[in-house]
Amino acid sequence: MLDADRRDTQQKGFLNHMADKEQRPGRSNHAGKLPGAEKKLHEAVCVLLVELCERFTFFGIVCNMILFCTARLGYRSHQAAMVNMCFVGTSTLTPVLVGWLAEYLVGRIKLVCICMFLHFLGTALLPVVSFPFEDVHVDRRHILLTLPKREQKILFYFALLTASLGIGGIRAIVCPLSAYSLEDCGPKELLSFFNWFHWLVNLNSAVVFVSISYIQQSVARNLGFLIPFVSGLMAMITIHMVRGEMIYKPKADSSLLTTFGVIFSALKTCCMRYRYLSTAVASWLDHAKENHGGQYTETQVEGTKSLARLFPLFTFQILYRTCIMQIPSGYYLQTMNSNLHFSGFVLPVAAMNVISIVPLLILVPILECINSWLFSSKDTGHSPTIYIVAGHLCAALSVMAAGFSEIHRKHFPQLEQTLSQEVLLVSSMPCFHLAPQYILLGVAEALVTPSCSLLSFWLVPERMRGISMHFLALFNGAGCFMGALFVQTAHAGTQGNWFPHSLHEGKLERFFFFLASLMMVNTLGFWAVAHRYNNLHEDCTNVFTGSLPGEKLLKHEKAIKHYNAVLESCPILSPVEKT
Repeated sequence: MLDADRRDTQQKGFLNHMADKEQRPGRSNHAGKLPGAEKKLHEAVCVLLVELCERFTFFGIVCNMILFCTARLGYRSHQAAMVNMCFVGTSTLTPVLVGWLAEYLVGRIKLVCICMFLHFLGTALLPVVSFPFEDVHVDRRHILLTLPKREQKILFYFALLTASLGIGGIRAIVCPLSAYSLEDCGPKELLSFFNWFHWLVNLNSAVVFVSISYIQQSVARNLGFLIPFVSGLMAMITIHMVRGEMIYKPKADSSLLTTFGVIFSALKTCCMRYRYLSTAVASWLDHAKENHGGQYTETQVEGTKSLARLFPLFTFQILYRTCIMQIPSGYYLQTMNSNLHFSGFVLPVAAMNVISIVPLLILVPILECINSWLFSSKDTGHSPTIYIVAGHLCAALSVMAAGFSEIHRKHFPQLEQTLSQEVLLVSSMPCFHLAPQYILLGVAEALVTPSCSLLSFWLVPERMRGISMHFLALFNGAGCFMGALFVQTAHAGTQGNWFPHSLHEGKLERFFFFLASLMMVNTLGFWAVAHRYNNLHEDCTNVFTGSLPGEKLLKHEKAIKHYNAVLESCPILSPVEKT
């Protein structure tokens, strides 16, 4: 009886001791976490501010580039569309290049200063290209002199190149995805982050398309190029003010070169083995492992294998991105050749892009509610692949609707319309008749982009997530350049009939129908492979995270440290029991 009382007293003393020990660090941690939490919040707000300023600059350059190229530089319609798509594609690919330079060749601080200078230079040169300002006079008789056409085009391309390099540096170094501390988030939280992040970016672009496009087109068409310059200057000042806290330094993990090295090493070894020997392996990438004659560790190869599993997803995004690029190219030309008058007011051409943004701004809160309900069930791992399939279908329907709208537009009589002091002969069809195709592409973006970001980020090991997002950017950029290639091929192959300079003289609808048919096949192809990404919980926890030896060892080390800490803190164990 006395032994039982003594045992109860020891157990109560142990519980009280552990409770006091947990409470004391809890109070100190709470006191110490507050400044850290404030610092993280400050960094997140600064990063988001720079991101929005950079996007403001980007959309300000893109929104009326076609009108500037055709009305001021004398480009044909297909040439202006190709320039716009190539600029978007270059701005999508440069973060990958700059991220590699920051990792291997140049320091991050030094490189971000170089990129800020390039961004400043590019946005400052664009107003020089657009001189003279028609609303600025030297005196009552003279206007500032213009640049010759050849020098103007050279300076224009140089400004676009430097601006895109600066954009890439800001996106890769100052505003990488890893700066938002998403490592501990689950799929539900990640999808919510991507939804609201793209919601903010598109809200920013809506402001740009309405305000800057009106200034560029109506009030002072060349003065509008000063607005990207001011926006870029705001981003640089923000970076300078908080560069000590904002310049994020990622962890030393897998690199893009290592991933390409694994692939090429596996291909080389596989070809040699196929010619001389026949060795059975589970995957062709296993040939790159050291124990199979390669030169890479098992951890590196397993990470590349998890990334290679996403290649079908990336590939099917190329044609989808080509369809999205019709907004600043084919759809823009349709709108420019339609009647923009509304109640005595001339709408900016780029303002029609807001029609594609409104569905996204409305759908994101609705999708958040749906995702909360779907992810509430822990028995089944919900995957957003159904969103991607539906989004691809909406993109195909949008391009098809653009073809029918083009046929419908030609049935209206023509009228004269002044854009940027240039008189154009356009259809009298109101531009709002083109709204369905814009709405469908807006719905597609709301469904596809956050879901693709989630799958690319979640379905790979933690150290491969940055590389996975780089590959997604590479394939998105490839989609922009493929759109430019389609335009050039259609124009050259049909002698300007499928992508004409004057839309009334050609068959632009045939180009849209051809692209819609390709996108429909693309949708069916992705639907056939979508089952590979259906179970997020199983794929992440069981296949990838647990299969890599390095991550297993790290888990075991953490468990051992935790066990030793419990042993050291336990007062009722004897020295013999501790050993």
